Amino acid sequence: MNKKTPPKWSRRILSYFLRNEFSEEIEGDLEELFRENELKYSLKKARRIYNKEVIKLIRPNLIKSFTGDQKLNNFGMLQHNLILTLRGYLRHKGSFLINLTGLSTGIACTLLIYLWVNSELQMNQFHENNNQLYQIISNSTTTNGILSNHATPGDLAEAMKEELPEVEMAVNQTWTNTFTLSYDETNLKAVGQYVGKDYFNVFSYELIQGDKSDVLSEQRNILISDQLAYKLFGTLTDVVGKTVKFQQFRDYSVSGIFKKPPSTSSYQFDFIMTFEEYKELNSWVLNWKNNGPSTFVVLAKGTDIDAFNDKIKDFIKSHNGNENTTPMATLFSDLYLQGKFENGKPVGGKISDVRTFSIIAIVILVIACINFINLTTARISRRVKEIGVKKTLGASRESLGIQFLFESFAISTLSLMVALVLVSVALPEFSNITGKELKMVLDNDFILTLSSVLIITSFIAGSYPAIYLSAIKPMNILKPQLNNGFADFWIRKGLVVIQFSISIMLIVFVMVVNNQIQLTRDKDIGFNKDNVLYFEADGQIELKMETFLQEVSNIPGVKTASSSAHSFVEGGYTGLTYNVSWNGKDSKEPIGMEYMRVNYDLIELLDLEILEGRSFSREFKSEYNKVIFNEKAIAIMGLENPIGATVTISGKNTQIVGIAKDFNFKTFHKEVGPAYFVLKPDDTWLIMTKLTRGSEAKTIAGIGELYSQFNPGFPFDFRFLDQDYEAQYKSEQRVGALSEYFSMIAILISCLGLLGLASFATEKRIKEIGIRKVLGSSQLEIVRTLSKEFTQVVIVAIIIALPISYIIADNWLSKFVFRIELGWWFFVAAGASALLITWITVSFQTLKAARSNPVDCLRNE
Repeated sequence: MNKKTPPKWSRRILSYFLRNEFSEEIEGDLEELFRENELKYSLKKARRIYNKEVIKLIRPNLIKSFTGDQKLNNFGMLQHNLILTLRGYLRHKGSFLINLTGLSTGIACTLLIYLWVNSELQMNQFHENNNQLYQIISNSTTTNGILSNHATPGDLAEAMKEELPEVEMAVNQTWTNTFTLSYDETNLKAVGQYVGKDYFNVFSYELIQGDKSDVLSEQRNILISDQLAYKLFGTLTDVVGKTVKFQQFRDYSVSGIFKKPPSTSSYQFDFIMTFEEYKELNSWVLNWKNNGPSTFVVLAKGTDIDAFNDKIKDFIKSHNGNENTTPMATLFSDLYLQGKFENGKPVGGKISDVRTFSIIAIVILVIACINFINLTTARISRRVKEIGVKKTLGASRESLGIQFLFESFAISTLSLMVALVLVSVALPEFSNITGKELKMVLDNDFILTLSSVLIITSFIAGSYPAIYLSAIKPMNILKPQLNNGFADFWIRKGLVVIQFSISIMLIVFVMVVNNQIQLTRDKDIGFNKDNVLYFEADGQIELKMETFLQEVSNIPGVKTASSSAHSFVEGGYTGLTYNVSWNGKDSKEPIGMEYMRVNYDLIELLDLEILEGRSFSREFKSEYNKVIFNEKAIAIMGLENPIGATVTISGKNTQIVGIAKDFNFKTFHKEVGPAYFVLKPDDTWLIMTKLTRGSEAKTIAGIGELYSQFNPGFPFDFRFLDQDYEAQYKSEQRVGALSEYFSMIAILISCLGLLGLASFATEKRIKEIGIRKVLGSSQLEIVRTLSKEFTQVVIVAIIIALPISYIIADNWLSKFVFRIELGWWFFVAAGASALLITWITVSFQTLKAARSNPVDCLRNE
């Protein structure tokens, strides 16, 4: 860049600053020049003197520094800008600390959310067949629409592989469950599943020992994870070929060891057994009308998925399966984030949380950048003198813009360093909230993310000040005030409006989420889940169920003991059947009903209300051909006098003996569906006990001791029904907890910016304050006058934020069938909170100014 010659009028302007209000930055340069040249007069004297010698000393140095002299290399320019930036930080420590705190906190939040979002996006993406791997979803047409689930007929995978040329590989996979594995004296609870023989060809789980093509070739083979191998055998050496006992009654040969599935896998398991073994133990799975395992297929490259789905729509029906069930292939890697279906179509899922928090990360970073912009432009009167002198000495707009961008880059870099420290400190607690083991690994992706955040933050925070300040005309520096009126309001105050609008929306959202979660805890769900302990009836307990229940009932602190094949929570043990018919039923309209196999006393244990008829009772000789429906089922069947009526369940005539009040056996995301109870003690596998409040620990110890007597060596693993019920809403709880944290941070950052602006506004009006005090204004009047401007800004933010908040909250609540009402008090409370926060923040500065001595206020600055 060529050196520019200062215009003739530059001497006059420079003289003005030397004699009156010389810029602080130029003062620093002048002090250094005086010291280097060992001049004898003081800075105070120099400011009053205008002579050729002073200008001779100043002009060459400033021209070289600010005009991009070719003799000054890039390193020198960088060094000079760094010196100026550091001087600015030291002179304006308050603004610097506010900017540093706001930016570092905003970047830290952004990085934390990035780690979680990236983890969610990476789920199930590591499989080699990722683009060809599909899961078969069963779409069942019912009177309530199309119901989609992952359960499919047991022979579907093998039939598809044999009959469809597009299918290169296909496997089954059962739901994971907890079982007991034993070796010598070691007994462990472990999570396992049954899978097809091509499982390790379809999925890319790492095999440490064994050949993936034949590790599941024998029916009694079992594969264990490396972690489980260490627990059972203490080593990975010579493990293959050893025999482990399953549930203390069946032996299996270890055919391989696999590496524990990574955290990016939605399926987590400790061991695998063959699906052939599962079919032998569960013959019902061979019936094409029954659904149980999941089915996965690898399609040939180039397969048109729409054409393939159209081809297989009657595949289950053609094998004498359910006529109203249509299989649909869905990309497996999409199901984790988009696993919610309505009427047979994907309509979202966890992807909504990912989008929500990605937006929150962006807005928090924007709020932090707004603080920087506001505090930089608010102090124009201080920077304008510096800019004017530099321009009169020939500095170009480009060089000034580069300087301001450099300042933004410098503070963004420092903020990023502080943010990394904050992330490392907060990561353990953040991982606990999200339920994921998040780690900050400096790999290429993370470094690229850090670089992107740094560049974007620097550009957003510095671009407006660089454009705005560098455009100031030299002659405007003599004006008493540079920036007033309409433009000032919509630039600076408008940004504050944006900050507080976002903060208010977050406050409303947090209140709505917390109240909805509280509804799930307080609402009457139709049964009593409190103090209900349950565990699996494995080993000898399964064979001696009635004896065990009788002995459990005799333990002090146990009110009632029974058993069930239904866990009464989403994702637990459930059953859905279409095999119910009655007089007047339209055979073309299949109705799926929840099928609950229970033991005596289970209905009483859960305090389920019987509206008509009775419950199952030992007083009657034959109860195995009796059924109890809920209200929803009776309404669907349209029976006028249901008690005593006969229905057909799975081909057997069954008499209705009772009607139970509707209860929520699924989450509040779904309506209460039709359900019925049948008495089948031999077909139950969950022991449920109602405990007396206050003596739980002693009672559980007694149950554990009895459990060990029946199942020596089996670990006693139990759960509480109320805790598992709340766990159904862990996604909402995570959204609520994270929203609460991040909204507090957003508000904190906004308040920091408001504090900085209030400080500057008060400082700018200090003489006005002094005059008002002299004329008799009270401290309260002065505080009200100074706070009025900020109150108006926040009121504008409230007006903008509340309707948007309503739309966002209503949209989030729409996924719940049972939901809270969006009362007016949500929005009033949010607006009042924003005003209160504003007044508290501003009051620190306004009260200080109101208490100041008017003499000090009126002194020359």
